[in-house]
Amino acid sequence: MRILTFLHSFEPGGVERVALRLVRRWRELGADAPLFLGRATGAMRDELASDLAFESPRQPPFPVDAFETLWLIATLPTVIRRLKPDVLFCAGNSYAIVAVVLKLILGKGCPPILAKISNDLDRRDMGWVSRRLYHFWLRIQGRFIDHFVGMERPMMQEITETIRPPLGQISIIPDPALSMKQIDRLRQDRLAEGTPLTRARRYVAAGRLAPQKNFALLLRAFATGAGALDTLTIFGEGPQRGALEALATRLGISCRITFAGHVSDPANLLFCFDVFLLSSDYEGVPAVILEALASGLPIIATNCSRSMPALLDHGKLGWLVPPSDVSAFSRAIAESAILRQDMTASLTQASRFTLEQSAQDYLSTCRSIITSW
Repeated sequence: MRILTFLHSFEPGGVERVALRLVRRWRELGADAPLFLGRATGAMRDELASDLAFESPRQPPFPVDAFETLWLIATLPTVIRRLKPDVLFCAGNSYAIVAVVLKLILGKGCPPILAKISNDLDRRDMGWVSRRLYHFWLRIQGRFIDHFVGMERPMMQEITETIRPPLGQISIIPDPALSMKQIDRLRQDRLAEGTPLTRARRYVAAGRLAPQKNFALLLRAFATGAGALDTLTIFGEGPQRGALEALATRLGISCRITFAGHVSDPANLLFCFDVFLLSSDYEGVPAVILEALASGLPIIATNCSRSMPALLDHGKLGWLVPPSDVSAFSRAIAESAILRQDMTASLTQASRFTLEQSAQDYLSTCRSIITSW
Protein backbone atom coordinates (compact mmCIF):
# COMPACT_ATOMS: atom_id res chain seq x y z
CA MET A 1 0.00 0.00 0.00
CA ARG A 2 1.44 3.34 -1.08
CA ILE A 3 0.19 6.55 0.62
CA LEU A 4 1.48 9.81 -0.84
CA THR A 5 1.44 12.85 1.46
CA PHE A 6 1.85 16.32 -0.03
CA LEU A 7 2.80 19.51 1.83
CA HIS A 8 3.73 23.06 0.89
CA SER A 9 7.03 23.07 2.79
CA PHE A 10 8.70 22.48 6.15
CA GLU A 11 7.49 25.82 7.47
CA PRO A 12 6.15 25.45 11.05
CA GLY A 13 2.47 24.56 11.28
CA GLY A 14 0.37 22.13 13.31
CA VAL A 15 -1.01 20.38 10.22
CA GLU A 16 2.46 19.89 8.76
CA ARG A 17 3.97 18.76 12.07
CA VAL A 18 1.35 16.00 12.49
CA ALA A 19 1.68 14.95 8.83
CA LEU A 20 5.46 14.53 9.13
CA ARG A 21 5.03 12.44 12.28
CA LEU A 22 2.45 10.26 10.52
CA VAL A 23 4.70 9.68 7.50
CA ARG A 24 7.54 8.62 9.75
CA ARG A 25 5.30 6.28 11.77
CA TRP A 26 3.72 4.74 8.66
CA ARG A 27 7.17 3.90 7.38
CA GLU A 28 8.10 2.34 10.72
CA LEU A 29 4.99 0.17 10.40
CA GLY A 30 6.07 -1.02 6.97
CA ALA A 31 3.87 1.14 4.73
CA ASP A 32 5.21 2.71 1.54
CA ALA A 33 4.71 6.38 2.44
CA PRO A 34 6.36 8.82 0.02
CA LEU A 35 6.41 12.51 0.90
CA PHE A 36 6.26 15.39 -1.59
CA LEU A 37 6.92 19.04 -0.77
CA GLY A 38 6.51 22.03 -3.04
CA ARG A 39 9.70 23.50 -1.58
CA ALA A 40 12.24 21.96 0.75
CA THR A 41 12.63 24.91 3.12
CA GLY A 42 11.43 25.64 6.65
CA ALA A 43 12.46 25.20 10.28
CA MET A 44 10.82 21.80 10.67
CA ARG A 45 13.14 20.18 8.14
CA ASP A 46 15.95 19.93 10.69
CA GLU A 47 13.59 19.41 13.64
CA LEU A 48 11.43 16.59 12.29
CA ALA A 49 12.74 15.49 8.90
CA SER A 50 16.54 15.54 8.94
CA ASP A 51 16.54 11.80 8.14
CA LEU A 52 13.16 11.63 6.39
CA ALA A 53 13.36 10.97 2.65
CA PHE A 54 11.18 13.23 0.50
CA GLU A 55 10.78 14.58 -3.00
CA SER A 56 10.69 18.22 -4.06
CA PRO A 57 10.54 19.71 -7.57
CA ARG A 58 13.29 21.75 -9.12
CA GLN A 59 12.70 25.33 -8.00
CA PRO A 60 12.17 28.18 -10.49
CA PRO A 61 14.54 31.20 -10.45
CA PHE A 62 12.08 33.14 -8.29
CA PRO A 63 10.54 32.42 -4.85
CA VAL A 64 7.28 30.45 -4.83
CA ASP A 65 6.27 31.21 -1.24
CA ALA A 66 3.56 33.69 -2.22
CA PHE A 67 1.78 31.18 -4.49
CA GLU A 68 2.80 27.89 -2.86
CA THR A 69 -0.61 26.29 -3.42
CA LEU A 70 -0.50 26.97 -7.16
CA TRP A 71 3.04 25.64 -7.26
CA LEU A 72 1.93 22.43 -5.53
CA ILE A 73 -0.94 22.03 -8.00
CA ALA A 74 1.44 22.56 -10.93
CA THR A 75 4.09 20.08 -9.81
CA LEU A 76 2.18 17.32 -8.03
CA PRO A 77 0.33 15.62 -10.95
CA THR A 78 3.61 14.50 -12.57
CA VAL A 79 4.69 12.88 -9.31
CA ILE A 80 1.34 11.12 -8.92
CA ARG A 81 1.53 9.70 -12.45
CA ARG A 82 5.04 8.42 -11.78
CA LEU A 83 4.59 7.01 -8.27
CA LYS A 84 1.05 5.68 -8.81
CA PRO A 85 0.04 5.88 -5.12
CA ASP A 86 -2.93 3.89 -3.85
CA VAL A 87 -4.11 6.80 -1.68
CA LEU A 88 -3.38 10.52 -1.49
CA PHE A 89 -3.30 11.98 2.02
CA CYS A 90 -4.60 15.57 2.22
CA ALA A 91 -3.21 16.67 5.60
CA GLY A 92 -5.58 19.53 6.44
CA ASN A 93 -8.20 22.03 5.33
CA SER A 94 -5.68 24.32 3.67
CA TYR A 95 -4.80 21.55 1.20
CA ALA A 96 -8.38 20.78 0.17
CA ILE A 97 -8.18 23.02 -2.90
CA VAL A 98 -5.16 21.01 -4.08
CA ALA A 99 -7.15 17.79 -3.66
CA VAL A 100 -10.16 19.07 -5.61
CA VAL A 101 -8.04 20.44 -8.48
CA LEU A 102 -6.11 17.16 -8.68
CA LYS A 103 -9.41 15.35 -9.23
CA LEU A 104 -10.23 17.75 -12.06
CA ILE A 105 -6.78 17.50 -13.66
CA LEU A 106 -6.25 13.74 -13.36
CA GLY A 107 -9.84 12.57 -13.70
CA LYS A 108 -10.10 8.80 -13.41
CA GLY A 109 -6.31 8.69 -13.11
CA CYS A 110 -6.48 10.30 -9.69
CA PRO A 111 -6.22 7.86 -6.78
CA PRO A 112 -8.70 8.11 -3.90
CA ILE A 113 -8.07 11.05 -1.57
CA LEU A 114 -8.24 10.84 2.22
CA ALA A 115 -8.64 14.33 3.72
CA LYS A 116 -8.16 15.22 7.37
CA ILE A 117 -10.41 18.02 8.62
CA SER A 118 -8.02 20.10 10.69
CA ASN A 119 -10.13 23.20 11.38
CA ASP A 120 -13.58 24.29 12.47
CA LEU A 121 -16.17 24.05 9.67
CA ASP A 122 -18.92 26.19 11.20
CA ARG A 123 -16.76 29.36 11.01
CA ARG A 124 -19.09 31.57 13.03
CA ASP A 125 -16.32 34.17 13.01
CA MET A 126 -17.19 34.93 9.36
CA GLY A 127 -19.81 37.34 8.10
CA TRP A 128 -23.04 35.85 6.73
CA VAL A 129 -22.06 36.09 3.05
CA SER A 130 -18.53 34.76 3.57
CA ARG A 131 -19.86 31.93 5.67
CA ARG A 132 -22.40 30.90 3.03
CA LEU A 133 -19.70 30.92 0.36
CA TYR A 134 -17.39 28.89 2.59
CA HIS A 135 -20.07 26.26 3.22
CA PHE A 136 -20.73 26.08 -0.53
CA TRP A 137 -17.02 25.37 -1.00
CA LEU A 138 -17.22 22.63 1.64
CA ARG A 139 -20.04 20.93 -0.26
CA ILE A 140 -17.91 21.01 -3.41
CA GLN A 141 -15.22 19.16 -1.46
CA GLY A 142 -17.83 16.58 -0.49
CA ARG A 143 -18.43 15.84 -4.18
CA PHE A 144 -14.76 15.37 -5.09
CA ILE A 145 -12.87 14.04 -2.05
CA ASP A 146 -13.31 10.35 -1.35
CA HIS A 147 -13.04 10.10 2.43
CA PHE A 148 -12.87 12.52 5.36
CA VAL A 149 -11.27 12.11 8.77
CA GLY A 150 -12.39 14.10 11.81
CA MET A 151 -10.14 14.40 14.84
CA GLU A 152 -12.74 14.15 17.64
CA ARG A 153 -16.20 12.58 17.96
CA PRO A 154 -18.32 15.77 17.57
CA MET A 155 -16.74 16.25 14.13
CA MET A 156 -18.79 13.37 12.71
CA GLN A 157 -21.95 15.48 12.84
CA GLU A 158 -20.07 18.62 11.86
CA ILE A 159 -18.69 17.03 8.68
CA THR A 160 -22.06 15.44 7.88
CA GLU A 161 -23.90 18.77 8.16
CA THR A 162 -21.41 21.01 6.34
CA ILE A 163 -19.52 18.90 3.78
CA ARG A 164 -22.33 16.38 3.23
CA PRO A 165 -20.25 13.51 1.81
CA PRO A 166 -21.95 10.27 0.76
CA LEU A 167 -22.78 7.78 3.51
CA GLY A 168 -19.79 5.89 4.88
CA GLN A 169 -17.14 8.40 3.81
CA ILE A 170 -16.32 9.78 7.27
CA SER A 171 -14.05 8.30 9.93
CA ILE A 172 -13.09 9.67 13.34
CA ILE A 173 -9.42 9.20 14.18
CA PRO A 174 -8.07 11.15 17.17
CA ASP A 175 -5.43 13.67 16.15
CA PRO A 176 -1.98 11.99 16.51
CA ALA A 177 -0.44 14.99 18.27
CA LEU A 178 1.38 13.06 21.01
CA SER A 179 3.39 9.89 21.47
CA MET A 180 3.12 7.65 24.52
CA LYS A 181 6.76 8.40 25.35
CA GLN A 182 6.09 12.14 25.12
CA ILE A 183 3.01 11.89 27.37
CA ASP A 184 5.03 10.06 30.01
CA ARG A 185 7.84 12.63 29.83
CA LEU A 186 5.43 15.58 30.11
CA ARG A 187 3.78 13.97 33.14
CA GLN A 188 7.12 13.38 34.85
CA ASP A 189 8.26 16.95 34.16
CA ARG A 190 5.06 18.32 35.66
CA LEU A 191 5.31 16.18 38.78
CA ALA A 192 8.94 17.20 39.23
CA GLU A 193 8.04 20.89 38.93
CA GLY A 194 5.54 20.72 41.77
CA THR A 195 3.55 23.69 43.06
CA PRO A 196 5.11 27.17 42.61
CA LEU A 197 6.03 28.97 45.84
CA THR A 198 5.31 32.45 44.51
CA ARG A 199 1.90 34.09 44.17
CA ALA A 200 2.81 35.35 40.70
CA ARG A 201 1.27 33.20 37.99
CA ARG A 202 3.10 32.17 34.85
CA TYR A 203 0.73 32.02 31.88
CA VAL A 204 1.71 30.44 28.56
CA ALA A 205 0.28 30.29 25.05
CA ALA A 206 1.55 28.78 21.80
CA GLY A 207 0.67 29.10 18.13
CA ARG A 208 1.39 30.89 14.91
CA LEU A 209 1.16 34.67 15.31
CA ALA A 210 -1.64 34.97 12.76
CA PRO A 211 -5.20 36.39 12.83
CA GLN A 212 -6.88 33.00 13.44
CA LYS A 213 -5.14 32.68 16.83
CA ASN A 214 -6.35 36.13 18.00
CA PHE A 215 -3.41 36.84 20.28
CA ALA A 216 -4.60 40.46 20.40
CA LEU A 217 -7.59 39.23 22.44
CA LEU A 218 -5.20 37.36 24.72
CA LEU A 219 -3.03 40.43 25.34
CA ARG A 220 -6.05 42.62 26.13
CA ALA A 221 -7.50 40.02 28.49
CA PHE A 222 -4.15 39.57 30.21
CA ALA A 223 -3.74 43.34 30.61
CA THR A 224 -7.01 43.65 32.54
CA GLY A 225 -7.24 40.25 34.25
CA ALA A 226 -3.72 39.32 35.34
CA GLY A 227 -2.02 40.37 38.56
CA ALA A 228 0.77 42.95 38.59
CA LEU A 229 3.46 40.27 39.01
CA ASP A 230 1.98 37.74 36.57
CA THR A 231 3.79 36.98 33.33
CA LEU A 232 2.80 35.65 29.90
CA THR A 233 5.05 33.73 27.52
CA ILE A 234 3.96 33.18 23.91
CA PHE A 235 5.71 30.50 21.84
CA GLY A 236 5.40 30.94 18.09
CA GLU A 237 6.28 33.14 15.16
CA GLY A 238 4.24 34.74 12.42
CA PRO A 239 3.26 37.84 10.45
CA GLN A 240 1.53 39.59 13.37
CA ARG A 241 4.52 39.62 15.72
CA GLY A 242 5.35 43.30 15.21
CA ALA A 243 1.73 44.39 15.67
CA LEU A 244 1.36 42.27 18.80
CA GLU A 245 4.55 43.63 20.32
CA ALA A 246 3.30 47.15 19.64
CA LEU A 247 -0.06 46.33 21.25
CA ALA A 248 1.68 44.98 24.36
CA THR A 249 3.57 48.26 24.62
CA ARG A 250 0.38 50.32 24.26
CA LEU A 251 -1.32 48.20 26.93
CA GLY A 252 1.60 48.79 29.30
CA ILE A 253 2.39 45.10 29.72
CA SER A 254 5.43 44.65 27.46
CA CYS A 255 7.71 44.13 30.47
CA ARG A 256 5.60 41.10 31.50
CA ILE A 257 5.22 39.57 28.03
CA THR A 258 7.82 37.31 26.43
CA PHE A 259 7.51 36.63 22.71
CA ALA A 260 9.68 33.50 22.69
CA GLY A 261 9.49 32.92 18.92
CA HIS A 262 9.54 29.54 17.24
CA VAL A 263 10.84 26.64 19.32
CA SER A 264 11.14 23.10 18.06
CA ASP A 265 8.88 21.54 20.71
CA PRO A 266 7.16 23.97 23.11
CA ALA A 267 5.40 21.05 24.84
CA ASN A 268 8.68 20.20 26.54
CA LEU A 269 8.66 23.61 28.26
CA LEU A 270 5.08 23.64 29.54
CA PHE A 271 6.02 22.24 32.95
CA CYS A 272 7.61 25.63 33.73
CA PHE A 273 4.20 27.37 33.68
CA ASP A 274 1.00 27.49 35.72
CA VAL A 275 -1.89 28.08 33.28
CA PHE A 276 -2.26 27.48 29.53
CA LEU A 277 -4.22 30.02 27.45
CA LEU A 278 -5.83 29.60 24.01
CA SER A 279 -7.53 32.60 22.36
CA SER A 280 -8.28 31.34 18.82
CA ASP A 281 -11.32 32.44 16.84
CA TYR A 282 -11.59 28.95 15.33
CA GLU A 283 -9.74 25.64 15.58
CA GLY A 284 -10.31 21.96 15.01
CA VAL A 285 -8.66 19.92 17.76
CA PRO A 286 -5.72 22.12 18.80
CA ALA A 287 -2.57 20.09 19.39
CA VAL A 288 -1.44 22.67 21.94
CA ILE A 289 -4.47 21.84 24.09
CA LEU A 290 -3.57 18.14 23.97
CA GLU A 291 -0.02 19.03 25.03
CA ALA A 292 -1.36 21.13 27.90
CA LEU A 293 -3.58 18.23 28.98
CA ALA A 294 -0.62 15.85 28.91
CA SER A 295 1.32 18.33 31.05
CA GLY A 296 -1.50 18.57 33.57
CA LEU A 297 -1.81 22.34 33.18
CA PRO A 298 -5.02 24.21 34.02
CA ILE A 299 -6.49 25.57 30.77
CA ILE A 300 -8.46 28.67 29.80
CA ALA A 301 -9.59 28.55 26.16
CA THR A 302 -12.10 30.02 23.76
CA ASN A 303 -14.91 27.71 22.71
CA CYS A 304 -13.53 27.83 19.17
CA SER A 305 -14.90 24.58 17.72
CA ARG A 306 -17.58 21.95 18.27
CA SER A 307 -14.89 19.65 19.65
CA MET A 308 -13.65 21.92 22.43
CA PRO A 309 -16.35 21.05 25.01
CA ALA A 310 -15.72 17.32 24.53
CA LEU A 311 -11.97 17.85 24.52
CA LEU A 312 -12.11 19.62 27.91
CA ASP A 313 -14.78 17.25 29.26
CA HIS A 314 -17.42 19.97 29.30
CA GLY A 315 -15.54 22.22 31.70
CA LYS A 316 -13.97 19.60 33.97
CA LEU A 317 -10.56 19.92 32.29
CA GLY A 318 -10.61 23.59 31.33
CA TRP A 319 -12.48 26.88 31.46
CA LEU A 320 -14.20 27.69 28.16
CA VAL A 321 -15.08 31.28 27.24
CA PRO A 322 -16.86 32.63 24.13
CA PRO A 323 -14.59 33.48 21.17
CA SER A 324 -13.63 37.18 20.86
CA ASP A 325 -15.03 37.99 24.32
CA VAL A 326 -12.30 40.02 26.03
CA SER A 327 -14.23 40.56 29.26
CA ALA A 328 -15.02 36.84 29.70
CA PHE A 329 -11.40 35.88 29.01
CA SER A 330 -10.15 38.60 31.36
CA ARG A 331 -12.49 37.40 34.12
CA ALA A 332 -11.26 33.81 33.70
CA ILE A 333 -7.63 34.96 34.00
CA ALA A 334 -8.47 37.03 37.09
CA GLU A 335 -10.06 33.98 38.74
CA SER A 336 -7.52 31.41 37.52
CA ALA A 337 -6.08 30.95 41.02
CA ILE A 338 -9.03 28.66 41.75
CA LEU A 339 -8.19 26.34 38.84
CA ARG A 340 -6.90 22.88 39.72
CA GLN A 341 -6.25 20.23 37.12
CA ASP A 342 -7.14 16.59 37.75
CA MET A 343 -3.87 15.04 36.58
CA THR A 344 -5.32 11.55 36.13
CA ALA A 345 -8.32 12.73 34.09
CA SER A 346 -6.12 15.09 32.08
CA LEU A 347 -3.67 12.33 31.16
CA THR A 348 -6.50 9.92 30.33
CA GLN A 349 -7.91 12.43 27.86
CA ALA A 350 -4.51 13.22 26.32
CA SER A 351 -3.75 9.50 25.94
CA ARG A 352 -6.58 9.14 23.41
CA PHE A 353 -4.57 11.23 20.94
CA THR A 354 -1.45 9.16 20.39
CA LEU A 355 0.57 8.66 17.24
CA GLU A 356 0.93 4.95 17.94
CA GLN A 357 -2.82 4.25 17.80
CA SER A 358 -3.87 6.88 15.24
CA ALA A 359 -1.24 5.85 12.68
CA GLN A 360 -2.62 2.30 12.78
CA ASP A 361 -6.17 3.62 12.40
CA TYR A 362 -5.18 5.70 9.36
CA LEU A 363 -3.61 2.64 7.72
CA SER A 364 -6.76 0.60 8.37
CA THR A 365 -8.90 3.36 6.87
CA CYS A 366 -6.66 3.54 3.81
CA ARG A 367 -6.97 -0.22 3.28
CA SER A 368 -10.74 0.09 3.49
CA ILE A 369 -10.74 2.91 0.92
CA ILE A 370 -8.57 0.88 -1.48
CA THR A 371 -10.79 -2.20 -1.08
CA SER A 372 -13.94 -0.27 -1.92
CA TRP A 373 -12.37 1.85 -4.70
